[in-house]
Order: sequence, then structure tokens, then C-alpha cells
Amino acid sequence: MSAPLSLSADVLLGIVRAEFDQVPDQRAENASLDLADALMSGYALFALKDPSLLAFDERRTTDRNLHTIFKIGQVPSDTQMRTLLDEVEPADLRPVYQRLHRALATRGQLRPYVFLAGSYLVSVDGTGYFSSKNVHCPACQQKVNAKTGEITYHHQLLGGVIIHPDLPQVIPLMPEPILRIDGDAKNDCERNAAKRFLDQLATDYPKRVFTITEDALSPNAPHIREIRKHGSHFILGVKEGDHAHLFEQVARARQAGRTTESGVPEGQTVHRFSFINGVALNQSHPDLWVNFIEYWEIRPGKTQHFSWVTDFTVTPSNAMPLMRGGGLAGKLRRRPSTP
Repeated sequence: MSAPLSLSADVLLGIVRAEFDQVPDQRAENASLDLADALMSGYALFALKDPSLLAFDERRTTDRNLHTIFKIGQVPSDTQMRTLLDEVEPADLRPVYQRLHRALATRGQLRPYVFLAGSYLVSVDGTGYFSSKNVHCPACQQKVNAKTGEITYHHQLLGGVIIHPDLPQVIPLMPEPILRIDGDAKNDCERNAAKRFLDQLATDYPKRVFTITEDALSPNAPHIREIRKHGSHFILGVKEGDHAHLFEQVARARQAGRTTESGVPEGQTVHRFSFINGVALNQSHPDLWVNFIEYWEIRPGKTQHFSWVTDFTVTPSNAMPLMRGGGLAGKLRRRPSTP
């Protein structure tokens, strides 16, 4: 197999800029600021890791990289950027992600990310990116203080990235906004957003197989059925307090000698595994069978414990990669992303 062709930062930025030029602009034709410049400025803000729009605004007239590297003609002020970007529909940014993924695939950059059974490992998690007690819009989620009645307005999204245990970079996928649709009386929720995210993922990349990995808030029957509906695999964290019936089954199986126990030494660390295939997720859905893997990382003076459910048949040979794939979900905040 030939080595992947390089994909430089200049090429990636050029793709982003070209797609931003295609984002619909609903303003009058004589608008003085270019929407693509505003979008590229927003991209640069995050790429340069500025802590705020105000901090980015301070470099607006001094940092030549904004023009030479990010290809921004006129850098908008922080107020102008807010005004312009607030009107952009999130769905209009989807072609940017699709074009970037096509470029990565064409140049062989996705090959190193292939995980088990030819799938791509996707970590999915929710995050908040705005919160205020005063500033709000019709799409804001709302938290009401039960004692005071005070409302906190906030925005969230469900993000997904392609990851691999052996690679430090992650490849972003189009996130799914968690929004209160205008006129709705109830908040949107992460479960609904996950359904939309999975539907769109299958639509955007119909020829790819994915393995979804998430933290312990995700393993419920409707969500697992949604994952399976699209032909994807899963490695989902579970906790005993949330899945008592599942852990009771495993405990009985272990007492009866029906679990597989193994240990893998690695320097001063011992990786200990215990797994069983074919157990019911919970009492409410006895027909939904999963495979269970439990893991202990044992080091001198410290032991960590984790557990997951998966649709992969667990064996002594794949227990380690399953553990490493499932264990990445909680570590992404410490990892860089690309592009």
C-alpha cells in the first residue's frame, strides 16, 4: 500500500475558504463586508486559540497572518463578526466538512484511521458554548432555578470527531446543534440531537462504516438501536449505578466461571480484562443483547476501573483495542484536532 499523500495547511485552508465563498449570504448585494471573510475570521479565531472575540479583535490590525495564511481580505470587528455569523444557518456549513473529508480520502489521509472491522472510530459528546442570564435568543435552551425562578439561557451542540488510539490528531465531523426550535415550549435534548447526528452521518458518508464511542450517559436501548439502524458499531461506557441489571448478570456469570479473565503486563502496568458476550442491556429491553468488557489499569499504588458495552464479539485478541477505543471518549479535551 502506498504512503498517504501530504495535505498541507495551505491546501486545507484553501478548501475551507473556497467553501465559505459558497455559503448563502442573505444580505443586500451592496453589503460592505464579505461574509466569507467573517467566516474565515471565525475559523482563524479558533485556529489561533484566542480566548475571546475581544482578544482576536486586538490582532485584527497587526497580525499579517490573517491575510497571508488565512486569506482574509477585510477582518471584521468583533461586533461585525457577531452580527454576520449569527445569521448563518449551521446547515450551510456542512459542505465545508464534506469537501475536507473528500480531500482527506482522496489523498489517503483517512487510511491510518481505520479501526476494527474496517470502521472509523467516532467519539461523540455534548458540549456547551454559551451561557447567560441576560442575553438570549428564541433558540436558547433554558435552565430554571427551582428556588428563585431565575432563567439561565444557554446553547449546546453534539460534536463528533474521527479518532484512532495510535494517532494524536482528530478529524472533526459536522456538529449537531441542540436548539429550541422557534415556537417550541420544551428544550431540545442530547438524545434527539444524537438521532439527527447519526442520520446525517449516514447521509454524508454512505460508504463508510463507523464505530460510535461515547461516555456512560449514552447506553440506552433507543440510542443503541439508532446506531445499529445505520449499520454502525458501538463501544459505549457503562457504570454500575446506571446499569444495575447488567452488572448483576455479569457478577452471576463471573461466579459461575462464564466470564473470560485475562491480564496483559506492560512494564510496571498490568492491563486486566474481564468480559462476557451476550448479556441483556437492562430489564426493560431483555431482547437487546450486548457484549460486556471490564478493564482495570493496575499501576503501583493506583488502580483505575472502566467498563463498556459493545456489539463487537470480545475476544482475548481484541480486548485491548476495544479498551483503547472506548477509553478515548473522555480524553479528547486534551487532544489537538485537525484540520
